[in-house]
Amino acid sequence: MHMPHNEDTVTMQNNIGQHTLSKSVILHLLPGFLVGGFYFLIVPLVKAYGFPSIMALTLAGVIVLIPFELGFLLYQKYSLRQKLRSEVIKYCKPMPIWQYFVWVLVVFVLSGLIFTAVKFTSDFFVGFFKWIPSERLLDMGLTKEFTKQKLIITYGVSFLFLALIVPTIEELYFRGYLLPRMPSRLKGWAVPIHSALFALYHVWTPWMFFVRALGLLPLVYVVKWKENVLIGIIAHCLLNSLDFIIGFAFIANY
Repeated sequence: MHMPHNEDTVTMQNNIGQHTLSKSVILHLLPGFLVGGFYFLIVPLVKAYGFPSIMALTLAGVIVLIPFELGFLLYQKYSLRQKLRSEVIKYCKPMPIWQYFVWVLVVFVLSGLIFTAVKFTSDFFVGFFKWIPSERLLDMGLTKEFTKQKLIITYGVSFLFLALIVPTIEELYFRGYLLPRMPSRLKGWAVPIHSALFALYHVWTPWMFFVRALGLLPLVYVVKWKENVLIGIIAHCLLNSLDFIIGFAFIANY
């Protein structure tokens, strides 16, 4: 039996688990299409009960996104008999606690600056999606159209899932599982393509593609460089919390 040379062994190890480009694209976009389809389907029902459409997105996260993405990771663990940490979710490299404060702050500040600088692209591209019925557009509910009680319920449930649980699952799935398996032939393009695919995954707000694709780059680069998905989890949760802080302030002064 032929035994591979050391360099051949290293090459084979580096290629283990890598996805083809087509598989990578499908795994990036499929959960987004499922979540978006469910969201657009139940928005009228949610609004009929007096809730803003952000509640529909929350339900889509609970009923579709979490079962799909977390279920996929668990399926990889049990079907391939791999360890969830380090084999399925690759970026679990330990790091001193002080570095989390530094890198989360770096990601948070840089992403915030980019989001602010390119926000005009969302305002521009939203005009291309006027064919989407207005009642199905994502609405945070910060008007007197909704009762204070319904807003308290909406923001309590939505904060728990959309600012904490869903971002955690997304980071494990996208940065912990998909990012390390991006095709090696993409080389330096792996990070921007991954970021663009994650932006496209948000099919319920397509006009925000450029904002998300660019704003996410600091997070993706740092997670990949430090090989630590926890940085992405913390930063993602903080970034998603900003809208809810504004919402809680609105409710407090309702």
